[in-house]
Amino acid sequence: MFGSPRISTKHLAGLCRRVAISLDAGIDILRVWDREAERAPGYRSRDRVEAVRDAIRQGASLREALAAADDFFPPLFREIVEVGDQSGRLAESFAQLADHYEGQLHLRRTFLAALTWPIIELLVTLSVIGVLIWVPGAIAANKEARIDLLGLGLMGNSGLVKYLVFLAIVGASVFLFIQGCRKGLVWTRPIQRILWRLPGVGAPLRLLSLARLTWAMNLTFHTGMEVRRALRLSLQSTQTAHFTDRIEAVERAVAAGETIHEAFRDTGSFPPEFLDAVHVGEESGKLPDAMGKLSTQYRSRAEAALTASSTIGAFLIWALIALLIIAVIFRVFSAYTGMIRSVLPP
Repeated sequence: MFGSPRISTKHLAGLCRRVAISLDAGIDILRVWDREAERAPGYRSRDRVEAVRDAIRQGASLREALAAADDFFPPLFREIVEVGDQSGRLAESFAQLADHYEGQLHLRRTFLAALTWPIIELLVTLSVIGVLIWVPGAIAANKEARIDLLGLGLMGNSGLVKYLVFLAIVGASVFLFIQGCRKGLVWTRPIQRILWRLPGVGAPLRLLSLARLTWAMNLTFHTGMEVRRALRLSLQSTQTAHFTDRIEAVERAVAAGETIHEAFRDTGSFPPEFLDAVHVGEESGKLPDAMGKLSTQYRSRAEAALTASSTIGAFLIWALIALLIIAVIFRVFSAYTGMIRSVLPP
C-alpha cells in the first residue's frame, strides 16, 4: 500500500552504520534502539522504531522486534539482520548493510546528478510553454484578436489553468510509478519493460539494476545465507521487473540441482559478462568477492551511460525549445499576414 511508511535509504544507511558502531563498541542492543527511537525522523518513523525498541524490551528476538514494525524495514534488511543475529555476527551484518545502502545512495546521487541539468532545462521549457499559453489572453484586447501561438487551443488564464492541471497529473503519475516500483506493484511492470528497451534510458537502467543485483549477492552470500533465500533477496533488491520476474525460475532451477550460473543462464535474461563472473566465482569458491568486483564495474559503466544519456537528453530539450521558437515565429507571421490580407482590397 502507498500509505504504509517505509524508511528511506538515507536514514536506513545511517541507522545501520550507527547500530554497527554501537554494537561493535559493546553497547546493549536495547540502548542502541532506544537512541534510534529518539532520533527517528517524523512521528510515523518514530512509531515504528519505538515498536522495535518496545518489543526488544519485552524480551522478543530482533527478528520478532523488526516484524513489529510491519513493512517499515525492507525485506533484505530484515533477513540479513536475522542471519547476523542467529550467527552471532550482528555488528558485522549491520556494517555490511551500511555499506550496501551507502552504495545505493551513491548510485542514486549519480543518477540524480546526471539528470539535474536536463531536468532544469525541461522545467524552463515547460515554463516557456506556460508563458506562451498565457500571453495571448493577457495582451489581446478581445477574444477575436488572440493568436494561438502553439496551436494547442489553450490561451489566457483558462488555458494556463488547464495546462497546469495537466502537468500536475503527469507529475503525480510519475511519483506513483516510482513508489509503485519501490513497492513492487504489478501494474508498474509493463511500463518498466517499455523503459527497459527504450534507447538512451534502457542502458543506464540495466546497468544500475545489475549493479544493485551484484552488490546484493555480495552481501547475502557473505552472510552464509541459504542459496535460494539469498538469490530471492538479491533479485528483489533490483526493484526491476526484468529481474524480479525471474525469481521463481531461478529458485526452481537451484532446487532441481543446477548451479547458480546454470539457473541464471537458463532464464536468458542476464548478460554474458555477468554469467561468466558467476561461473568463475562458483568454481573458485569466491562468488561474493566476484560479485563485489563486478558491482563496482557496473556502477562505473552506469555512471558513464547516465552521463551520455543526460547529454543526449539536454540536446533534445534544447531542440524542443528551438522548435517551439520557430513554431511561434511562423504562427505569429502567418496570423499577421492573414490580418494584412484581410484589410487589403482584392
